[in-house]
Amino acid sequence: MKRFKMSTELQIQNKKLELIQWLSTIEDLKFLEKISDLISREREKDWWNEVSDAERESIEKGMAQADAGKLNPHSKAREIYGK
Repeated sequence: MKRFKMSTELQIQNKKLELIQWLSTIEDLKFLEKISDLISREREKDWWNEVSDAERESIEKGMAQADAGKLNPHSKAREIYGK
């Protein structure tokens, strides 16, 4: 029998459903509040703190160029970077 490897997207969807089903069985309010707090903290994370210094410099350079009106059309970006 050939093993079927699930796509990452399908694995993500299955994990979400599994967590929803499990979460729906929890009756402990304190535990649910802890989960809620964890979710809140994750939402508050700033992606800026997660990127490298080189990525920050590149973003800041791009923003400065945009502010100075030095923008290239999308067609130019596609020409440089491909599809």
